[in-house]
Amino acid sequence: MPNAAQWIEPHSHGIFIKPANAWIDPARPVSRALVTHGHADHARGGHEKVWATPETLAIMKLRYGTASGQPVPYGDSFDLGGVKFSYHSAGHVLGSAQILMEFQGERVVATGDYKRRSDPTCASFEVIPCDVFITEATFGLPVFKHPDTSVEIQKLISAKEMNPDRCILVGAYALGKAQRVIGELRASGYHEPIFLHGALEKMCNLYQEHGVNLGDIQSVMTTEKEKMRGHIILAPPSALNDRWSRRLPEPITAMASGWMRVRQRARQRNVELPLIMSDHADWDELTQTIKEVAPKETWITHGREDALIHWCALNQMKARALEMVGREEEDD
Repeated sequence: MPNAAQWIEPHSHGIFIKPANAWIDPARPVSRALVTHGHADHARGGHEKVWATPETLAIMKLRYGTASGQPVPYGDSFDLGGVKFSYHSAGHVLGSAQILMEFQGERVVATGDYKRRSDPTCASFEVIPCDVFITEATFGLPVFKHPDTSVEIQKLISAKEMNPDRCILVGAYALGKAQRVIGELRASGYHEPIFLHGALEKMCNLYQEHGVNLGDIQSVMTTEKEKMRGHIILAPPSALNDRWSRRLPEPITAMASGWMRVRQRARQRNVELPLIMSDHADWDELTQTIKEVAPKETWITHGREDALIHWCALNQMKARALEMVGREEEDD
């Protein structure tokens, strides 16, 4: 059986790699932090030393003011305390990575967050065989089966076309989701201007600086109200029903999130057009990934651990819950 429990210590605030004296995605400042991606439930400022992909370091500088870090491009490796670390694409957001750890003949993969769907704004998930697989379980219930992304994008385009005198206001998380909605619209052949809330502009610009073409994006603040009729506008979910939205031309409220599968969540946010788009794996994708990775043991964190543990048991696979906290920051 795996010996990873002897050199890896899961804590509520992060995963400690003992031989390396380093933490994966620590929720508090530490001397050595290995960061999987830029969302605030995985990344933060205040660490003495940081290892992350170049894109994640740029995101951390923008969001948290971190001064520097050691860039680790996908596929590159480095050694700390006899542990060989390498970063591999997680398919979650720009720069998101799985961290492969190799120590004394054992391979452990910490995924951070990941998705299996194609995404025009980030690299695709890489399957990495290992002995211990540390997986998220954000949508770890059989009820969660994400629909085809192109179907949800067509709903958005159709609503826009059917309401030429109004605008469609889409709530989308500032890192990852907003850019993906734009990227999916462009991939579908939609090339009209897309207007942005000010809180999304800097991150969209960062994506473009890293080679992600988002097309014609414009600021709401510098655009006359009447020019936004018949167009799509993106804003943080928190702005959907606040005073800011009153300056828009009769907005139809939409939201892009995996949680839009839950009707009560849509009603709570007064969402008229739920768009089920997730940057996390759904139930089928979680279970299929475990099969493909074929670990000797699966460690499950930040999500619905019980159902996935039960599935592993039914399939004669060993699994345990890490019971980490503070992993619900994303408005997926």
